[in-house]
Amino acid sequence: MRGYDVSRKWKVAITTVALLACASAAFAYWTSTGSGTGDAATGSSGAITVVQTSSVAGLFPGGPAQTLSGNFNNPNAGQVFVGSITATISGVTGPNIDASNPCTAADYQLGGFPVTVNAQIPTGTGVGSWTGGTLTMLNSATNQNGCKGATVAIAYTVA
Repeated sequence: MRGYDVSRKWKVAITTVALLACASAAFAYWTSTGSGTGDAATGSSGAITVVQTSSVAGLFPGGPAQTLSGNFNNPNAGQVFVGSITATISGVTGPNIDASNPCTAADYQLGGFPVTVNAQIPTGTGVGSWTGGTLTMLNSATNQNGCKGATVAIAYTVA
């Protein structure tokens, strides 16, 4: 019986030493100091397109102003802020325009520009909105037959 007790005491002692070794290993660590660097890049935005969705037809000399309105095509990955829109008449074409019957940008007048938008335009096609500009055909003292059936091209700029 005595041999049994000695063996048992050794087992208890060995187990105790093993547990203490594991416990001290669990609490052991190294300390250190250091530094590092990193960077991050921001994106950029591409051009946003102003789209006129209002139909303007039937202009005539001295007639009422017709409203211009529309939305935007934003190809960017995120929203783009639009403060305002300006417009200019970039050209006039038509079937009756010739040397005897001219029709130019001077026969028309844009009104209400710049149009204030002050909005974040979401990404996508046909998004956001704008309104407030107008187009009028002026009544000049000369023959304006060249303007019959003419198309007025308007160039929009975002600010």
